[in-house]
Order: sequence, then C-alpha cells, then structure tokens
Amino acid sequence: MSFSTWTPDELSSRAEAFSFRCWRIVEAQHQASTMKVTDTLEEQNVLEQIIEETKPPIPSDFTRLHFLLMTPFRYSATNPNGSRFRRPNSPLGVFYASEYAATAIAEMAFYRLLFFAESPATPYPQNPGEYTGFAVEVAGDRAFNLTVAPFANDSRLYHLWDYSHSQAFADRAREAHIGLIRYSSLRDPERRSNFAVLSPTAFAKPDPVDRQSWKFHVDANGVRAACESPPALIAFDRAAFSADPRLKDFRWAR
Repeated sequence: MSFSTWTPDELSSRAEAFSFRCWRIVEAQHQASTMKVTDTLEEQNVLEQIIEETKPPIPSDFTRLHFLLMTPFRYSATNPNGSRFRRPNSPLGVFYASEYAATAIAEMAFYRLLFFAESPATPYPQNPGEYTGFAVEVAGDRAFNLTVAPFANDSRLYHLWDYSHSQAFADRAREAHIGLIRYSSLRDPERRSNFAVLSPTAFAKPDPVDRQSWKFHVDANGVRAACESPPALIAFDRAAFSADPRLKDFRWAR
C-alpha cells in the first residue's frame, strides 16, 4: 500500500515507543560573533539582548527548552523548497538530528558543499569553520519508523531533492500526533538513522546532554571534519555525494 493512501488513523495505529540519544551539528558562532564587536562582558550582554528582541517570539510550547533545541521551531522555513519534512514558509518547525555524530557530520558536510555549489563564485574559507555537536535525549510513545518496510525503499519519500512527498507525509504524521519520524540518512554511506522531531513533547530533557567541538575544512579535495574530544577525523572526497544532481557541475577549482 502506498503511504499516500494512509490516513492519520492508520499512521497512528503504527506509532511506536521511542527512546534515543541523537546528535545535531550547528555553527559555533552564537557568542563569538558578539564578542568580536564588543569590549566588555556588559557590552556583550546588552548587544545580545538587543539581538534577542529582534527575533520572533518563542512559541509557548517551547519556552522550557534550551535555545539549541528550541531554535528550529522559532523561525519559519526560508528555503524555497523547504526541507524533507517541513514545507516552504511553514511556521511548523522540525528539529533534525542523527542517531550517530558521524551521521550528523555527513549531513553537514553535504550541505556545506551544497552551499558552495549554489554559490560558485564564493571562495573557500582560509580557516576551518567551527561547529558544535550536541546530543539530546528524546523519548515518547508516538514515533513513526520509515526505516522499515514498506517505507524504507520508497523512492518518493527518499527523493534526493524533491521533498513534496515527504512533506505530505509529515502533514499526516502531525495529524496523527506523531512526535518523531525516524528515517535513513541519504548522506551517511552506512545509511544510519536520522530523526525529525515534530513536537516539543518528544524531548526527554530540556537541555543538551553532551557536546563536541568540530572543525570543518572545505577545499578542492572535498570536506574534512575533525573533532578535538574525543579525537576523530572524517573525510568526504569529491565523489562522496555525487549521486545528488545538485552537485553534478560543482566547480571544485576556485
């Protein structure tokens, strides 16, 4: 049966309990950015407060959450295509994470290359970019698993760039009060799991439970990611994401 014929009630009947620790990677620029343009801690605090007041209000259901968990729900989607489980311009946020830090690194490496693919005149940065990896704990009884049959091999749900079918699935999942969608990563060579958190109730704890510091270096050879603690090095060469047509004509020399 095609997922497109499933009703919210049918999706609800297949909801299952979940409990995971998962990882998300973000640019480490929150406080460093304001530190560069202020002279004292007091000035920095004032500037950060001014910036905070210009941001959209925090949705009431998310006020208990640390800003790293809450941020994906605070802003409307700006990508004209949306993301895999979020429609363009939708106010309904999605917190994307991965079961393993290495999978989150693969996802970030792809999107770093996609940025340069869509901006061919932009030079590679001379210094590695600094990123924070953080783990969160999620748990509940309303997850939907897309890594098993009949969904695991559905080419529409797992299309590389057309998210219309997976966005429609997320709409039905929300109607069925699904809090989390588990799905396979298309960027991880081992196809390990990603998670799309749809509801604040899916977070078992309001704060990150672990952190890592990563540096990303992009050049004509691909992407290298290095973690200081625990020590780790992951590399993606030119062919790592070649299946995605958006990288087909990537200008490596720049």
